[in-house]
Amino acid sequence: MTPFKTRMTALRAALAAILLLGVAACATPDAGQSAPGTHAGQSMSLLPQRQEMAISQAAARRAQGQRVWCVPFARDLSGIDLRGNAGTWWNAAQGVYARGKEPQVGAVMVFSAGRNLRVGHLAVVSEVVSPREIRIDHANWERNRVTLRQRVVDVSPRNDWSMVRVESVPGTLGRPYSISGFVYNQRVGRAQGV
Repeated sequence: MTPFKTRMTALRAALAAILLLGVAACATPDAGQSAPGTHAGQSMSLLPQRQEMAISQAAARRAQGQRVWCVPFARDLSGIDLRGNAGTWWNAAQGVYARGKEPQVGAVMVFSAGRNLRVGHLAVVSEVVSPREIRIDHANWERNRVTLRQRVVDVSPRNDWSMVRVESVPGTLGRPYSISGFVYNQRVGRAQGV
């Protein structure tokens, strides 16, 4: 085997190991955290196959020297097929996918574009802990990385998930971010033939 093929084989093995560790880590609640819960009748967790595929795609992009962005990661993980910058997803989903203000496992949380997030941001709800706390999986919150099960708290005055804080540093909630809402993987309108 040539040195190049040997390195590629080793790289593939390393990526597979990282993928398996990542999936195993997100399949089990962290110590001291509640077990995955349900809210408003949604399923208990993301589909493991979809999680594995999204993480694998992100690892492949990094291995090829490409940036890992939030939009393709959210699309791969949620199955919601929208295009454009993160901040455009809320409007792009209108009439195509169901939208709402309540988190559900598998829904894409759309962070509004603004001063701190110029083109917005997308994250997929991986767990609903309580009516005001969720966990999310997303990419590029930390530059070029995938983050799993990150804690998010609703801090909106009306308890409507229009403003959240993200726990980027353990035990510390960051600045408030505006949220447009949640896009659900449920086609509506003409997409369903209505």
